Amino acid sequence: MKEFDRLVEIVRQLRDPVSGCPWDIKQTPASLVPNFIEELYEVVEAIEDKDDIALKEELGDLMLHVVFQAQIASEEKTFDMAEVLQKITDKLVRRHPHVFGDLDVNDADTVKMNWERIKKQEKKERKSVLEGIPRALPALIHAQRTQEKAASVGFDWPDTEPIMEKLAEETAELEEALESGDGAKIREELGDMIFTLVNLARKLHIDAEAALKECSRKFVRRFNYIEEHYEKNGEDIHEASLEELDRIWNQAKET
Repeated sequence: MKEFDRLVEIVRQLRDPVSGCPWDIKQTPASLVPNFIEELYEVVEAIEDKDDIALKEELGDLMLHVVFQAQIASEEKTFDMAEVLQKITDKLVRRHPHVFGDLDVNDADTVKMNWERIKKQEKKERKSVLEGIPRALPALIHAQRTQEKAASVGFDWPDTEPIMEKLAEETAELEEALESGDGAKIREELGDMIFTLVNLARKLHIDAEAALKECSRKFVRRFNYIEEHYEKNGEDIHEASLEELDRIWNQAKET
C-alpha cells in the first residue's frame, strides 16, 4: 500500500541520525511506551464514542507507534517492518485452518478453543495455558482473559446458575470478613466477589470492563445533573444534605 510505505519512509527520515528530528532520534522503545499506551486509549475512546472521524485519526497515531518501534528495531538489526507483517499474516493463516485449510467448525466458541489449541502447540515452551496474558492489563480485562483461557481447556461453569450460587457464597464470606474487621481478609473476599462477577459477565458474553465503564459514565452523567442543579439555583452543593442529594439523584435517573 503506497500510503503505508510512505509512512514507513517518513519515520525512517525522522530517525536519520544526520538529517532527522532530534526528538525522534533520541527515542527508545521504552521511552515511547507512555505515548503508545495513551494513543491506544484514545483509539478505545473514539470507538466507544462512535466517533469515526476521531477513530480515523487515532488509528493513524497508533500505527505511527507500530512503525516507529519497527524502525528502531531495524536500526538495531533485530527485525524490520516486513518481518512484523510476515509474522502476523502467517499467524492468521495458521490459526484459521477453517478458512485457509480443511477444518470444519460450527460456531465462534469452537473457533476460539481451536485457536487456543493451536497457540499452545506453537508455544510449547509455555507450561500453562494461562501464560502469555499481559500483566499490565487492567484488572477486569486480565481476570476475564484468565477465565477465558481456563475455559478453553474445559475448566468452566456449565451455565450461569452455579455462578450465581458462587456469588451468594462469596457475598456471605465477605459479610463474615466485614464482621471480623480483618482488613486483609476483607480485601481477599472482595476480590473473590469481583472475580466471580467477571465470570458471570463472561458467561453472559458481556465485556466486564466495558460494562463497568458504562456504569461509571452513567454515574458521572447523573452526578453532573446534581452539580448543574445547584449551580443553576445559586446554591452550594457542599452544604446540601445527603437526603437532598439523593432526591435530586432520583430526578437525574428519570431524565
